[in-house]
Amino acid sequence: MIAVLGLAIGVVVGLFVQPSVPDAVVPYLPIAVVAAVDAVFGGVRAMLDGIFDDKVFVVSFLSNVVVAALIVFLGDQLGVGSQLSTGVVVVLGIRIFSNAAAIRRHVFRA
Repeated sequence: MIAVLGLAIGVVVGLFVQPSVPDAVVPYLPIAVVAAVDAVFGGVRAMLDGIFDDKVFVVSFLSNVVVAALIVFLGDQLGVGSQLSTGVVVVLGIRIFSNAAAIRRHVFRA
């Protein structure tokens, strides 16, 4: 319940404050969001499987975001940023859909 309350407060504050994203971070933000969504879906799946560990979730969440951003940063430095961004999104997308399918199977027994 605390997480839901925190999310609601964060959304309301974000709507009223309207923070701006620095231009240097703009290329990495979408990739970081996709990596964070992957970690959240993995956490939900682990919770439904009964193996959720909050320390593992936090480390997974932070490391997913950092590693994905570093891969895109490295791609930008090498001049192939868009290709590596696409690769990261594809890999994380596959993981997200795999976790979503496992969640669906667990919730609906199908």
